[in-house]
Parts: sequence; C-alpha cells; structure tokens
Amino acid sequence: MPKAYVFTRYGGPEAEALVEQEKPSPGPGQLLVAVRAAGVNPVDFKQRTGYARPGQSARDLPAVFGNEAAGVVERVGPDVTGFAVGDEVFGNPLAGGYAEYALLPVAVTAHKPPETSFTDAAALPVAAATAYDGVRQLDLPAGATLVVTGAGGGVGVAAVQIARAFGVKVIGVASAGKKEFVESLGAVHVPSGPDFVSGVRAAAPEGVDAVYDLVGGEVLEAAATLPADRTKLITAGGKDIVGRLGGAPVARARTAAVLDEVAQLVVDGSLKPYVTQTFPLDRAAEALRVVEGGHARGKIVIEVGV
Repeated sequence: MPKAYVFTRYGGPEAEALVEQEKPSPGPGQLLVAVRAAGVNPVDFKQRTGYARPGQSARDLPAVFGNEAAGVVERVGPDVTGFAVGDEVFGNPLAGGYAEYALLPVAVTAHKPPETSFTDAAALPVAAATAYDGVRQLDLPAGATLVVTGAGGGVGVAAVQIARAFGVKVIGVASAGKKEFVESLGAVHVPSGPDFVSGVRAAAPEGVDAVYDLVGGEVLEAAATLPADRTKLITAGGKDIVGRLGGAPVARARTAAVLDEVAQLVVDGSLKPYVTQTFPLDRAAEALRVVEGGHARGKIVIEVGV
C-alpha cells in the first residue's frame, strides 16, 4: 500500500510515523495525484501541535503532514474540467502532501509549467503564494522601500524576490549568517537581533514605506515603529497582535489563479524557489526537524518516488 508520513495524535515529534494507507479516491472537484514532491512549512509541525486556522475543523487522525505538493494526475473526480490524467500539477492538498498519493482540490491546483521541476513547484503553493499575496496586498509603487523580517526563510526569500520584480527596494532582516544569501536576492541585509530597527533606519535614512513581517512577537512589535503609515504593516507571523499595532494579517487569496501567476514568475526568472535541501519520504522527520528548528535557509522539500 502507498506510504504517508503522519501524526497519530497531537503533540511533539514522538507523534509522527511513516505508515501505509489506502490510496484515496477523488470526489467532486478533486484530483488524485501521484506525488513527486512535497514542500515543508512551519504550519506543518504547528498542525501537529493542534494549530488550526479560524473556521478550520479538526483533522481526522492519523493526519498526513503537508500543505503543498506537486505531482502527476492519476484520476480525475466528478465534475472536474481543465485537468486530465497525466497532467503535471501543483497545489494545496486536501489532507496532506507527505505521501505517495494525495487529493488536490482543483480550486487551488494549477498546471505545472514544463520548465519547472516538481521539486521547485512543490515550494510554491504555501511559501511563494503567501509572499505574492502579501506583496500584492501592500501594493507599493516602484521605488518604494519595503522591510521584510525573516527574509532568509521560505516566505521571506520569495517576498524579497517578488517585491524586487515589481521594482520595490527591499531591506531584508535576517541572521548575520544569511547576509550573503539575502544580498544575493537583491536586498540590503540588516542583521536580526534586538537592535535591528536601528540598522534598518541606517540603511533607509529617508524612511520605510512598508513592512512585511514573517516573525511576529517582539520583532513585529519593533518593526511596527518603522512605517509612517501603519496600514502598510502586514504579517504572516503575528496575526494575534498586528491589529493592535495598526496593521493587518496577510490576506491569502488561495486560488489557482495566484498559483498560475507565481509559476509564471518562476518561468520568467523573477522568482527562484531556492530549494536548499531535499529529503526522501522515509526521512520526512529530518526535514521537519530542520524547519521546526527555525534555522532553515530557503525551502526544504520532500521528494517522493512512486
């Protein structure tokens, strides 16, 4: 039977297991996809601890990890148009992507461009799409200055590149060890730490137009002092406090159209997924530990062979 990496209960890494499961069957508006690659994101281990988005129902256990996947359509569910068996696709799986087979709803599934590998495509549905949604939400003119906190992580790397593609100047806040990497993306690097705001002000003496925060907590609190217009403060890392600071959470579109647009940025060279490490499915635990440790650079992807 097909393999999947799951959590069997809510808790820590001890709740994880590689198991065999029946191949799922696609319902209306769904695709059964033979997974070739699955992206790893912080939300994956957070869901294992019991985290759920507002309005999201509890997962049936055991629950498969993963919120982004790329692969080949094996079966098409009822009432599906625009997709056929054999199509190469990527998107947000219904119930986990760390598996040899996954169900993808057509509403958040796009055709993978032939120029893009499965590994790179699997890095787009969460991290790159979140970055794209946030940059679009800020709607900055060319020449504006944007600060990205957490610029060395999966979403940050994409946000820097997308903003630069739109002609925006970017200051990337990340650890000192990521200086060269952040600068290679086209951003001015400012070291993270208690005094990063002073570093940003030194790098942008004429002021900052917007902040895209990916860290939350004290970093978001400090970053909120940078833009003159607090409506230009958005976060994917501190949704619980950003309203009090005058900003807003990233408004996620979660549509196939956004995935198509992000994929086109990859094709035209504006966005590089920066997959820095890959792991086979039977080493999914190691992939999660890298991300859960908070020190991943770029994207981590699980490659699945079927």
